[in-house]
Amino acid sequence: MHNRLFAKRCKMLSKSTHCSGTNLFALSAGLLPLPPPRFSKISPSAPIFPSHLHSITRHPPTIPRQTPFPLLRNSLHNTSKSRLRAHTYPARFGLTLTSSRTPRGGATPSPRFVLPSCPPRRLFSTTSPMGATKIDGKAIAQKIRERLAAEIAEKQKSNPRYSPCLKIIQVGDRPDSTTYVRMKLKAAEEAGIDCALIHLPSSISEPELLQQITDFNNDPAVHGILVQLPIPKHLSEHTITSAVSDEKDVDGFGATNIGELAKRGGKPFFVPCTPKGIMVLLQESGVELKGKNAVVLGRSDIVGSPVSFLLRNADATVTVCHSKTENLKDVVKQADILVAAIGQPTFVKGDWLKPGVVVIDVGTNYIPDSSKASGQRLVGDVDFDAAVQVASQITPVPGGVGPMTVAMLMQNVVDSASSYFERLKARHITPLPLKLKSPVPSDIAISRAQHPRPITQIAHDVGIAPHELEPYGAYKAKVDLSLLSRLEHRKNGKYILVSGITPTPLGEGKSTTTMGLTQALGAHLGRLTFANVRQPSMGPTFGIKGGAAGGGYSQVIPMDEFNLHLTGDIHAVTAANNLLAAAIETRMFHESTQKDGPLYKRLVPTKKGKREFAPIMFRRLKKLGINKTDPNDLTEEEIRRFARLDIDPETITWRRVLDVNDRHLRGITVGQAPTEKGHTRETGFDISVASECMAILALSNDLKDLRERLGRIVIGSSRSGDPVTCDDLGVGGALTALMKDGIKPNLMQSLEGTPVFVHAGPFANISIGNSSVLADKLALKLAGTEVDEDNDAKAGFVVTEAGFDFTMGGERFFNIKCRSSGLVPDVVVVVATIRALKVHGGGPEISAGAPLPEAYRTENTEMLRAGCVNLKKHIANAKSYGVPVVVAINKFDTDTEAELKVIEEEALAAGAEAAVPANHWAEGGAGAVDLANAVIKASTQPKDFKLLYDLNDTVQARIEKIGKEMYGAANVEFSELAQKKVDLYTKQGFGNLPICIAKTQYSLSHDPALKGAPTGFTVPIRDVRLADGAGYLYALAADIQTIPGLPTAPGYFNVDVDPETGEIDGLF
Repeated sequence: MHNRLFAKRCKMLSKSTHCSGTNLFALSAGLLPLPPPRFSKISPSAPIFPSHLHSITRHPPTIPRQTPFPLLRNSLHNTSKSRLRAHTYPARFGLTLTSSRTPRGGATPSPRFVLPSCPPRRLFSTTSPMGATKIDGKAIAQKIRERLAAEIAEKQKSNPRYSPCLKIIQVGDRPDSTTYVRMKLKAAEEAGIDCALIHLPSSISEPELLQQITDFNNDPAVHGILVQLPIPKHLSEHTITSAVSDEKDVDGFGATNIGELAKRGGKPFFVPCTPKGIMVLLQESGVELKGKNAVVLGRSDIVGSPVSFLLRNADATVTVCHSKTENLKDVVKQADILVAAIGQPTFVKGDWLKPGVVVIDVGTNYIPDSSKASGQRLVGDVDFDAAVQVASQITPVPGGVGPMTVAMLMQNVVDSASSYFERLKARHITPLPLKLKSPVPSDIAISRAQHPRPITQIAHDVGIAPHELEPYGAYKAKVDLSLLSRLEHRKNGKYILVSGITPTPLGEGKSTTTMGLTQALGAHLGRLTFANVRQPSMGPTFGIKGGAAGGGYSQVIPMDEFNLHLTGDIHAVTAANNLLAAAIETRMFHESTQKDGPLYKRLVPTKKGKREFAPIMFRRLKKLGINKTDPNDLTEEEIRRFARLDIDPETITWRRVLDVNDRHLRGITVGQAPTEKGHTRETGFDISVASECMAILALSNDLKDLRERLGRIVIGSSRSGDPVTCDDLGVGGALTALMKDGIKPNLMQSLEGTPVFVHAGPFANISIGNSSVLADKLALKLAGTEVDEDNDAKAGFVVTEAGFDFTMGGERFFNIKCRSSGLVPDVVVVVATIRALKVHGGGPEISAGAPLPEAYRTENTEMLRAGCVNLKKHIANAKSYGVPVVVAINKFDTDTEAELKVIEEEALAAGAEAAVPANHWAEGGAGAVDLANAVIKASTQPKDFKLLYDLNDTVQARIEKIGKEMYGAANVEFSELAQKKVDLYTKQGFGNLPICIAKTQYSLSHDPALKGAPTGFTVPIRDVRLADGAGYLYALAADIQTIPGLPTAPGYFNVDVDPETGEIDGLF
């Protein structure tokens, strides 16, 4: 780092001059008062910092010819929007800065220096009476700080969040370090940079210091980190300085920065401050470097070596001299430009110099001087008095190079901030090419043939920081929710809901369409696009349905990782659910075997002579209205009320879950072991994705919301009719602990490399059937736009899917999920197939595993047109929410042009914005480009969003509204049990929750035999159940199996693992 230079000089000079480190540091920077110079200063007559700021584009920008400091303004300027770019500056400066490296972390590299070819200029210089011109570094540095302050203020007009920030870490209390830090703080204040000193004790451990640096590395508000050297000896300087992120290493001495600088054509993020300042001084003095002989005295890592790299890159012929160089005087004599940085006072004599040489004196040395009050004065490595008679231009000491070092530090901080804000806009997708085959191979074969990109690269491209990513292997990762805070200022991207018509048992390709549309938008139309899908249950994967990764050339990859464990979220839900089930049985058992006093003592035991409530118990105390904190203060009545939940076994609705299709667990008896003392109870298992814990995972807005929802779960009622919650059982915190990692969405990718969030998988039959709110929120921010960007032109897309048809998944998406998230979709895509519409037009029944009847393989426009009533009803239902609708016709090989035309006519007549055939299954994203363009166009249409019902209506009224307006029913009929439950939940305070109706997916009605768009029927509500944690009541309009069974020939017959490669075969 540049402050290492001063530390090194101080150490050397102190030995010979006995000068304090404080003065050495201060004087080397030219920031402490010195005796008046022996020549007068001549200030420039014209301003040299124009007020305008040039823009950065994807092509070489045209820079106004009067722009000063081209090197300073954009070399070292990490604000490019593209990794492949050339910065071209006007001929008068002769400077071209190229950038071709893609650095880690997405930072724009600093361009290389190319020699100015302009005629000499004499900005900020004064003419010595002896003939040489003084290069006034102090004046230049002051102007730089003024310009930086103006630049910051200008950028803040369009982006109030723009605030360059430098963190200086000082360990210990060395006076010289304190003085130098004070200089930097002062310079930062003048430049308008937010600069903070973190002063740490000298006793700090290395891990503690590294953690502090890591925190700043991960803080998006920090743009530069500087560790003030030297540091205490028990700390490794190499380890500490190397820990600073390359993108924030504004000193420029990290391994990446100095290494890239040393390479020909290398692209460092930052150039070390002193060498950079030297180049600016040469440039501002109009010194032509191309083809000139440049001699550098000294080969230190601080000045000599890096400045030699810069001179070389500017096409000078560079000679680096050191203590072993022979005939040094003769070598120096050849120099057109001399940089002296060896730390030896007046080492270079006047007769060593070639007439007209430009001298840059980096040395800071003290020599005795009886005329000074201090008895010494500061000189450089060059005999100034002799050199000014020979040189054409020369830097004085002090006031030459020193002030530029701090000024360049400030410049690097501003460049780093500009780079960060440009990177926020530079997100992109790097598509994976497809090698299409015909006939289309199996899904697993297609997935296996495509080599995914590492998930770290996918994350990098879309703007996820490394510390926000938690990889699980090479191709999947969790994304930390802190990203939402970092991007909270962004406008959301466009939000697209994919739903469908009433399906057949074969499915109509919503997942495939979701992926195809995403691939078309992202990989073919260049719009940053995310697919957000549910995590599939492993039960159907090994059953008859198979996986849910999409299909053909539109799917999530790797499909085996997607369809099996993924990152373990479903296992976490299973564990949480079953812990609650165990807590219920345990509490009932202990209450039945103990009296109030002993039960209370065991619930609140004395430990080490002290008795305290567990933190979670205060929730129950508050619910009971007991405002006491000392367990010994409760009365006998309060002890009874607190200790006894008195659960009525007949009211328990909580069941155990398992992510396996096991029909024999649908009904079981627990507690039959002799140790349970007759505490038996009939219960059963559901599939894991049917657990309320899964719905809570999908609907939670953050970890706090997850905790509160889990605590609100109602498992049944007491014998007195009061609801018993998870927090009453004291297990809400433990459930949250099991699910705290599960709340982070999982990132994967499509076949064409577009990003995919896979998160939550609530059962579509009895729950909302949508992926998580948090995945949608993350994706919308990542696909969104900065405050100074045009949202309509630049916004990306988030394509999410709702289970089954629009009447089920779509209705729940709007009335439950949108209520929870506060989000509103911009477009609804309704997926339709000719096959399914023919079923609704009177075609023969379709069964999974059976041959497809001839009617679905030949053209029949009359049957198709009759079945379009189903499509038209779904379009009308979607439009009732005030959102534009686009119909996606999932194309099959047997579809004819006449049939496609029928669907288009009927869809447009029903009010759809467009109806577009898409062949993404066979062609990937290319087959859905027309659909994608229709969605883009529809997303610009105005919305008039409205929900279906008011939560202040009665439960019966809300259910009736869904039945009549969404399904087409004439009436809704409540059974005696259902009415009793409605009355109970209303009495208990749960009457104002949204509604989820569980029914068949094979009809708009409750009856799977009623095809098309039936009317005049009555929807029977057999039962109503409460999911207060998830935040809805669900009414059962059919006998829904909540744990599927396995067929005679289950899918697991085909699944195996290659023992040589470890690859899984047979998934579909």
